[in-house]
Amino acid sequence: MIDVNELRRGVTYTQESELYKVIEYHHHKPGRGKATIRVMVRNLRTGTTREITYNSGDRVQDVRLETAVVEYLYSDDEFLHFMNVETFEQPQISAEVFGDDILYLTENQQLKLSSFENEIIDFELPATVEQEVAESEMAVAGDTATGATKQVITITGLKVTVPLFVNVGDVIRIDTRSGDYVTRV
Repeated sequence: MIDVNELRRGVTYTQESELYKVIEYHHHKPGRGKATIRVMVRNLRTGTTREITYNSGDRVQDVRLETAVVEYLYSDDEFLHFMNVETFEQPQISAEVFGDDILYLTENQQLKLSSFENEIIDFELPATVEQEVAESEMAVAGDTATGATKQVITITGLKVTVPLFVNVGDVIRIDTRSGDYVTRV
């Protein structure tokens, strides 16, 4: 059991048989009375987010997740297939778990999967990924005061705003947290 004052972004805990991961944490201390802790959490089993308010001094059950480094193999219509790089097991996960983050995955890419009681519940993408540009709109540099940009589509279908000098066939580095262009590789 941990005190709710110890909840921070990324902490995983259980409450009422639900598994939650803290997305945002706010500590509010009014002039009189007890402090309140407001957390935005994501249910790791259903994917829904909600805000929960605790009084200072409340306790929740923290959990330890097991993590494994896996390599992305391929996707069929329903599941994504991975291979554990240590044990060579091949877990498969529903594509719905990844949502829009599936566009960051390319074959042979490594990422971390988290599991609780042998149930895979969360994933962690690398901070940046490298993808090849598949489509690019034509853009001409004009009289602009700031750097001109254009939209490109990578081989996975991800749309990224890049500088004008990026062309089809170029490999670009993308920040997975924001979806922004970082650099041309």
